[in-house]
Amino acid sequence: MSYRLLHVTFLPICWTDIFKPLPRFISSHLKFRSNTCRVWCSSDCENRNQGEIMEQVVADGAEVMVGNPELLQRKISSIRLEGPAKLQVIADFDGTLTKYWVDGHRGHSSHGLLQQGNPEYDVKRQKLYEYYHPLEIDPTIPIDEKAKLMEEWWEKTHGLLIEGGLTYGAIKSSVANSRIAFRDGVLELFELLEKSNVPILIFSAGLADIIEEVLRQKLHRSFKNVKIVSNRMVFDQNGHLLSFKGKTIHVLNKNEHAIDMAAPVHDQLCDVNGLVDDASSVKMRTNVLLLGDHIGDLGMSDGLNYKARISVGFLNDNIEISRDSYRKSFDVVYMNDASMRGVVTLAFQLCSTGK
Repeated sequence: MSYRLLHVTFLPICWTDIFKPLPRFISSHLKFRSNTCRVWCSSDCENRNQGEIMEQVVADGAEVMVGNPELLQRKISSIRLEGPAKLQVIADFDGTLTKYWVDGHRGHSSHGLLQQGNPEYDVKRQKLYEYYHPLEIDPTIPIDEKAKLMEEWWEKTHGLLIEGGLTYGAIKSSVANSRIAFRDGVLELFELLEKSNVPILIFSAGLADIIEEVLRQKLHRSFKNVKIVSNRMVFDQNGHLLSFKGKTIHVLNKNEHAIDMAAPVHDQLCDVNGLVDDASSVKMRTNVLLLGDHIGDLGMSDGLNYKARISVGFLNDNIEISRDSYRKSFDVVYMNDASMRGVVTLAFQLCSTGK
């Protein structure tokens, strides 16, 4: 499908409100091109409804699609009116907070980077992936049957990690040697939300301990407002893996029903002091900024009875194939492995007063 530039003087949404000056602690890191906007429409747009028009905003060099600007503006206004005390951020980790491409190569996932120090068991885990991953993406398998298969896969993998003698030292070494990096702007986003006392829930079907180690090594600090909703390990005093804590979290139950698994990111293992919100109070925050890189990530908020949700999608690959489905599913879509800078600006507006 071809696209042509339409001659328009403004967007239906008030983007100048979104690109207001940022606080000094953020603006010192980020620079935005606040007045650069383009609106694109498919070549047959005269024959389509207004809601079908594809709109792209270019901010700081990133291509952004907004499917329904008027609806997005209403959501922004509603969330601002209730203030940051009612707001929470729900984010996927791999390919959302982290870059899809790192130094010209596909970046590692938090689970894929793990080398447990025993090549035999690394091979066994890879064979499980080769068997179960095609089942994960098979659209013909009923969801209840697929959920059982995913739980089976995760539990077998966890069993191999225990049997193969995984140590916390191997996790630290794996992260240090991995090809994983955060999107530009993630640190600023976390700092802004921590300053505004807005909790961040990172949902992942991977391993919480690995995600925490990535945060430590790549961001070099901890955040008291960040919780990890993922599979958590139990180590002995010598750092050897003993077991996994609680219910298994896999790709099909990665949502706020699993929030009781959440724990704060902290500097020392088992240090739970300084948490901004416990699970019950987080559930009372009924406005959501959701960040994901797959349409399935929209289900992360399924366990929350939210009033308003702004969903931001990162379309990292297969742009032409997935463009329309992402535009229809997410409120805002950043394409081509974009930075987190636009989200920082949006979060700043959501945390501002609603006057």
